[in-house]
Amino acid sequence: MSRLREAGKLPGRVVTWLGERFELEDSVMAVLRHPVPRELERPVGWWYVLGSATLAVFIAQVVTGVGLAMTYVPAPNSAYDSLQFISHGASLGAVVRGMHYFGAGAMVILVLAHMTQVYLFGAFKFPREANWLTGSLLLLATLAIIGEWLTRLIVAGNNVGGATLTRFYATHVFLIPAAIFGLIGMHLYLVVKRGISEPPVAGLPVDPPSYRARYAEMLRRGIPFWPDSAWRDAVAAAAVVAAVVLLAAILGAPDLNKPADPTNVVADPRPDWYFLGYFAILALIPPATEAVVIVGLPLFAFTFLFLVPLLWPDGERHWSRRPAAIAAVALPFIAYAALTVAGIESPWVPKLEGGTLPGSVTQGLTEPARRGSDLFVSKACVACHAIEGAGGRRGPDLSHVGSRLNRDQLTARIATGGGGMPAFAGSLTPNELDDLVTFLTTRR
Repeated sequence: MSRLREAGKLPGRVVTWLGERFELEDSVMAVLRHPVPRELERPVGWWYVLGSATLAVFIAQVVTGVGLAMTYVPAPNSAYDSLQFISHGASLGAVVRGMHYFGAGAMVILVLAHMTQVYLFGAFKFPREANWLTGSLLLLATLAIIGEWLTRLIVAGNNVGGATLTRFYATHVFLIPAAIFGLIGMHLYLVVKRGISEPPVAGLPVDPPSYRARYAEMLRRGIPFWPDSAWRDAVAAAAVVAAVVLLAAILGAPDLNKPADPTNVVADPRPDWYFLGYFAILALIPPATEAVVIVGLPLFAFTFLFLVPLLWPDGERHWSRRPAAIAAVALPFIAYAALTVAGIESPWVPKLEGGTLPGSVTQGLTEPARRGSDLFVSKACVACHAIEGAGGRRGPDLSHVGSRLNRDQLTARIATGGGGMPAFAGSLTPNELDDLVTFLTTRR
């Protein structure tokens, strides 16, 4: 019995020994027990857990990333096979890969939600401007939106090649996580140093000369972060990680599809879902403006983020007194959500499934028109144009094109192209062009 009592005391003795040797009481515990406003005990305190949940997902990303890196081979002739082995051969490989996939999406959602909450609560104002700036850099590192010179560095030149995969892998595994680790350390230091902002109160603006004294008085009657307030963060972090694990276990890793085929010139590449809105913008704008939008839109967004604490360091914090702040969140969210839906549907992408015309379209055609219908399929016109519901969505529907354009107009349009359509004069013989036009003139 005495031995059991001694064994029960062992963990406590180990903790005490470690605490004394590493002086944890004066370092780690002092940080964990730093005072926070008592108002965080109210239900509004749940809005303050988004940062901890984001940190928990990032740690899960690092752990799963290390696990994947032990098996993944970043080489052009081995990358696909190693991913297949991870997904179908390795123990729990599909779950780990699924966690990494769903964790990336969760981290983007949580970072954006956290910054939205901070912005609407006015927590970026004096004296926490630097907190916001480091958080903006963390968002930039999370999304990894990079400029032209960094793109050339990762691609290893002007064209995608064997070195591209290695450099992209090194950037994803080493450079970006290292930058995030450093920014998280700086961000947490500032959070502890400046203190967690109190919930905003309408009609109580931030006045820099008097704010520090008011906040110090608030902390004198505050509560320790650990354990009085940290339990909410622990619950939120555990719930988010559990949700990622559950999604990975139920849905598994995303489908790898077929290996990359450089000979396939009609492809449908898509970014991750959180970039689909940006993908839609680039697809819908005129090609001549792509370079401006690719650089200008992210530059404008992050310039605005970095200017926010510098332009509005004081004044009202409560969102009800800041209608412009609500509009700055709501309008871009609605617009990007609509663009994301458009990106999911992607009506501008060639559609190759089926690749045939309905029997009702080809039935009863004359011999030249029948040859033209075969050319419509073999020359991949059906990839971009639909007839009677069959075909692509990128170009105009040609179900009744014979009623809109005469024979000469159809011939000129096919031969010379225009409006995003390539010219087919060099790939069709005069007889083939005549047969194709004959077929299209039947569409009335």
